[in-house]
Formats: sequence, structure tokens, C-alpha cells
Amino acid sequence: MTTTQDTQDFASYVASLPRVLAGAAALFRDAAGRVLLVEPNYREGWALPGGTIESDDGESPRDGARRETAEEIGLDRPLGRLLAVDWVRTPGVPPLVAYLYDGGVLGEDELRAIRLQEEELLSWRLVEREEIMAHLPGSLGRRVLAALDVLADGSGTAELEDGHRVH
Repeated sequence: MTTTQDTQDFASYVASLPRVLAGAAALFRDAAGRVLLVEPNYREGWALPGGTIESDDGESPRDGARRETAEEIGLDRPLGRLLAVDWVRTPGVPPLVAYLYDGGVLGEDELRAIRLQEEELLSWRLVEREEIMAHLPGSLGRRVLAALDVLADGSGTAELEDGHRVH
């Protein structure tokens, strides 16, 4: 039988554990293989559709990526397989575990149906593989390139640390 003291001790233990952030995104492409990027209004640069996983609600990474995609670009569709998981270190903040799912290939009708969440996004664009690092520098760019490699060669999920493959 669990006592109130046991519950309080466990809650104290959990509160003492290290914290990590968790985010999930979807990698969408068009028929030509270009990658869909979004331009946030709250920071410089580009990103993928996705965002923070609602861990307080028990949301899974897959569900978080799908929810964020529906919110940000107005497309609510099932996601494919997990392409990459990345452990990202940024000085001064807890580590981030970033999940990247296959959003699939968007047809012309779906591209025309994109509706940006105005509270967070300014624009969207499709970019060639060769342009990825110019738009998504650092670990995010490397994560996208690793995911594109996984899609091209049919291999399993890419395990990454700061966007670099772990072997």
C-alpha cells in the first residue's frame, strides 16, 4: 500500500531529476525533392514545421509533430517513420531531444492548401538539398541532411548528437 509519504518522496525524487527539452518536427518534400521550410516571426532564420512536445499532457513525439504541423501550416496528415533523433546541446539551456518524422511528399493541392499560423510564422518556402545549410545552419541543418540520407538509402533512423551521426 502506498502512503502519502511514499508519494511525496517520489514526487521529490522526480523533481530532483535533470530536465531535458523535447521537440518534434516533420520533414515534408515536394515532388522534386525540395524541403518545406517555415520562417518564424519570433527569431531569425528558418525552421521545419514542428515544435515543443506537450509533455505535461503526456503527448508523444509523433503526436506533437502532427499537432504542431496542423497548427503551423494547416496540414493535418499522418506522419511516416521516425527519420532522425538528435541530442542537441546548447550552452545555458537544458539539452534538447529532437525527433524528426517523415511528413511525406506534398502534392500541388496540398502546397496550395498551406495556411500559416500568423502568430508564429511569416512565410514558407521549398529549398533544394544544396541550400539546406544556408537556411538551417548547425545541428538542424545537419539533422535534415541526415534524414534525407535515410530516406534516400532506406536505412533506419539516424541517431545524432548535435546533428552528427553516432556510430
